Amino acid sequence: MTEPAADLADRGETVAVEQTIRIAARPETVWEYWTDPALLREWWGSAVAFDTAPGGDWSIEMPHGAVMGGEFVELVPHERIVFTFGWVPSAGVPDIALGGSRVEVTLVPDDGDTILTLRHSGIPAVYASDHGEGWRLHFVQLVALLAT
Repeated sequence: MTEPAADLADRGETVAVEQTIRIAARPETVWEYWTDPALLREWWGSAVAFDTAPGGDWSIEMPHGAVMGGEFVELVPHERIVFTFGWVPSAGVPDIALGGSRVEVTLVPDDGDTILTLRHSGIPAVYASDHGEGWRLHFVQLVALLAT
């Protein structure tokens, strides 16, 4: 039996959010939408700054002003991106320090498409639902953008 997120949050435990989507584009194209600041801005945030090298910093400002960021851990072109994730402290943002959680993105070719799997781990249980919904909404934008 799985414990409710509220019970896990009371104990300060963390959880992972995992999502898998099919994108009508090759992994090389999807990779560009994760690693080119101008393309990333089209589906994720209003302002983007980053250095796509292991150890390089990244930050994304959302349209409402909240800023998230972290550091790239691993980049395997067209296959895998791993980075830390957190929020710059401000009113109304989750209490996840910069670098406080980890995101792993894998891109697998499948008959001309890409199967993208995202695993965001180390999320305090109280914020898991919000982050799961946030990724889902951004992926809807990414899929629509790459379908055109």
